[in-house]
Amino acid sequence: MQLSSHIAGEDKPQKQRIDWHHLWGRDATQGYVMIAPAVILLVVLVAYPFALSIWLSMTTASIGNPGRFVGLNNFTNQLNSEIFRLAFRNTVWYTVVTTVIKLVLGFALALLLNQQFIGRKFVRAAILLPWIVPSVLSTMAWLWLLDSNLSSLNWLLRHLHIVEKNLPWLTDPNWAMGCIMAVNVWRGTPFLGITILAALQTIPAELYEAAALDGAGRITRLWRITLPLVLPVLTVVMIVSIIGTFSDIQIVYALTGGGPTNSTQVLATLSYQAGLRSGMLGQGAAISLYMFPVMLLLVIWQVWHVRRQGK
Repeated sequence: MQLSSHIAGEDKPQKQRIDWHHLWGRDATQGYVMIAPAVILLVVLVAYPFALSIWLSMTTASIGNPGRFVGLNNFTNQLNSEIFRLAFRNTVWYTVVTTVIKLVLGFALALLLNQQFIGRKFVRAAILLPWIVPSVLSTMAWLWLLDSNLSSLNWLLRHLHIVEKNLPWLTDPNWAMGCIMAVNVWRGTPFLGITILAALQTIPAELYEAAALDGAGRITRLWRITLPLVLPVLTVVMIVSIIGTFSDIQIVYALTGGGPTNSTQVLATLSYQAGLRSGMLGQGAAISLYMFPVMLLLVIWQVWHVRRQGK
């Protein structure tokens, strides 16, 4: 009896160790462990701030004051604000114009980089510099170039006798929006160009050769072969560009801060000014959440498009 009990007592921990080993050896368990850090980061850095912003947007919270629950009042009040409506129009205009220009220039850049020429690898690497350099750092360089008093661009234009006096790049409402659009295009075009270039290099050369033998010219080959085959990539980069531009704050805030006279005010800068600079956390959160439906629709469209292309 004692011997049997002793043997049974030794079998229990051994069986438990075998169960733990079997559990860890399962693919599902290892998968959960591997994705756990990413899930934790998403919860801490995305899910919690998003849930908190939803709560704040329905309160009168300010810095140091938890406020009271007011429902959707912050959202309806913004619709009656002239500055909010101006910021929304500026955001849509800024996003549409820059995205279209970046797509056209990015596609042209990709076609150019896809050609055979000396130093092609170096050019491909160097062309990404505007996109690799941190946004604030590159924008500060543009701020120096476009400063009303110290602008080296104005100095060059004056010495070339193109203009007689300094141009108000960032201080005139008629010039400021065009300037921030130009900086956004300068920064975003290389990324679109390299991405589209990767799609161009997947097109078999035999298709172009067969089309050339059939008498198709360059324009016909571009329209009938190149565009249809890179269209899925063009759609994805367009959606990514819209999402990034619609929520862009770095370029606008560093160059103009939304001025002059709110002529370059966009939703991102308005949300920052209302929520952090003015301390009205509820209103700032409500303004920022107006961007969420647009982002959600674009993400749904992108996921649907990618899955459709994968079938």
